[in-house]
Amino acid sequence: MIGSYVAVGDSFTEGVGDPGPDGAFVGWADRFAVLLADRRPEGDFTYTNLAVRGKLLDQIVADQLPQAVALAPDLVSFCAGGNDIIRPGTDPDEVAERFERAVARLAAVAGTVMVTTGFDTRGVPVLKHLRGKIATYNGHVRAIADRYGCPVLDLWSLKSVQDRRAWDGDRLHLSPEGHTRVALRAGQALGLKIPADPEQPWPPLPPRGTLEIRRDDVHWAREYLVPWIGRRLRGESSGDHVTAKGTLSPDDIKTRIAPVA
Repeated sequence: MIGSYVAVGDSFTEGVGDPGPDGAFVGWADRFAVLLADRRPEGDFTYTNLAVRGKLLDQIVADQLPQAVALAPDLVSFCAGGNDIIRPGTDPDEVAERFERAVARLAAVAGTVMVTTGFDTRGVPVLKHLRGKIATYNGHVRAIADRYGCPVLDLWSLKSVQDRRAWDGDRLHLSPEGHTRVALRAGQALGLKIPADPEQPWPPLPPRGTLEIRRDDVHWAREYLVPWIGRRLRGESSGDHVTAKGTLSPDDIKTRIAPVA
């Protein structure tokens, strides 16, 4: 019975792409926290989300790990390194060594450390050529999980997120439904009874013509790709002026996700 949960990571764990009715992001970790809280007596569960979008592994280790270690929760979810891997010239072997040192610190104080693999990017523009690099990093993450007895939130094998409806318009972050499916997969990773199957088939979509696909690609490049490249060239991060959500009430999360559940 997990009585306390801390989420550590970047935009994926912050919940980018899953806005609540007030515009603030919810995300898979918040939704997963609700699943955990529902298994405890009312008021007997604490949840803290430390994740901030755009952060590299070393920034997460410097800013978030000390807070997670101090809280010493029953469960920590640790997702980091993805922003490092997609940067040119990074070595997934070296990133994995730093990742393992962080896991060791967390495992020394937390009851359970759940680690996360990267998604299969076969259908993601710009990122699909990094598929082999991501797969290499995933192999390291799974090996580290074996060494420290960590459950693995395996996103590479989550086939339902290969559907474009699982992704936000920027094609880099999950949609509300995508985040929901990941929260359910996290429950599976811990052996929990979950309310729905994360691999439940999507309703059929009407076929799209070549012109429609090309129009969508042009819109995506103009609205998302060009600004993303611009931030990289200027050395900026989407999380430069963002603070972590901190401690959240599962009841408040339920209220916020009700309109988009």
